[in-house]
Amino acid sequence: MSPMSKTLSLRLAVIGAGPVGLALALLAARRFHQARITVYDALPAEHDVARDPRTLALSLGSVQALQQLGVWPQIAPHAAPIAAVHVSQQQPGLAPLFELFGRSSVHEPEVLIRAADAGVPQLGAVASYGSIVAPLKAAWLVACAREPQRLQARLGGKVTALTPSAQGAEVVVADEATAYDLVVVAEGGVFADQARKSLAHDYRQTAWVGTLELHGGEPGWAYERFTAQGPVALLPLPALGAAGASTGLQRAALVWCVAQADDPVPELNDAQRLAVLQALLPAQVGRLRAISPLKSFALGLNAERSLVRGRTVRIGNAAQTLHPVAGQGLNLGLRDAHELLRRLAHEPDVDRALAKVEWQRAPDRWLTIASTDFLARSFTWPLPGLATLRGAGLAVLQHLPGLKSALVRHMMFGQR
Repeated sequence: MSPMSKTLSLRLAVIGAGPVGLALALLAARRFHQARITVYDALPAEHDVARDPRTLALSLGSVQALQQLGVWPQIAPHAAPIAAVHVSQQQPGLAPLFELFGRSSVHEPEVLIRAADAGVPQLGAVASYGSIVAPLKAAWLVACAREPQRLQARLGGKVTALTPSAQGAEVVVADEATAYDLVVVAEGGVFADQARKSLAHDYRQTAWVGTLELHGGEPGWAYERFTAQGPVALLPLPALGAAGASTGLQRAALVWCVAQADDPVPELNDAQRLAVLQALLPAQVGRLRAISPLKSFALGLNAERSLVRGRTVRIGNAAQTLHPVAGQGLNLGLRDAHELLRRLAHEPDVDRALAKVEWQRAPDRWLTIASTDFLARSFTWPLPGLATLRGAGLAVLQHLPGLKSALVRHMMFGQR
């Protein structure tokens, strides 16, 4: 830890008590012993966030960050480790290409990434939003009770304005303005409900999310399947208990992306949804047995061109809301938070530290945004042969160990 970490006197406001905002606040309180830190959120303290079932994919780097904060022991019992990631494309992606060479059949293009091959115990983990945020919120409330003069939780009041000032910014709640040296905005939200940022694009796709019950298949495997309408993803969920393990039953979170203009999902009953998904997904997933009620979300890109604006910094979904095709939204936000605090710990001038954060985060941030945006848009382009090219890319990636290793590192830890 830098000697400056203990002596930095900073009035810091964090807006948003989600996983990114709370992780940043806890880490800042630990690093900056003289800093006064306040977390704002519109939801009241008594709100039971543990019941939020939304599924989040954590990279290995994010798991390690939560371990360092001391909250992983509370999350782990409700999380499923990711042992492997299987990415494939539904045929006929490469069929036309191989028919040119006289081959009538070919394996579907795929990339298989195993934790064992990467030399790590797991590639990441899958857990519900509630099981991640509840222990983070509890840890912050305990920290506030221990140091009430330095740490505060202002929950239950919506921030209505951020006003720049000469030495920082003012946070306005219920017509009361409080001055801070630095304000970090980490509020999440979904694409449909957000005000449009400087870089926005509506993919005109809908994500249907829920859970599946499966029989057979590989435990701990995550699947990403490219189909004609959009990607379909399955993420492993915690086991169904001893009975489930003995019978081979597993659970998985489903993200099923389809075009809004040609969305078949609302008109299908559960049996028909299972039949369609079984046909779309690769055989490795096993047999689909049951499906939960599904919720729908509009998909789009909504990103700021710059993280920093004066003494206000936006991170996580407040800085960039992405298509779920790569499952990197939360992981990118936690890396934003880590780099921001690292720079503040080593740079005595806050404005210079923020300038460094801007360019230090740019490669990781823009690579993730660009690659996710390209994949998402590619499903909307009516270009002949595009699916063939995408499938060829998967096939090449599987057989180039160096490129595949670089992908694995970025998936686990981001661009370093």
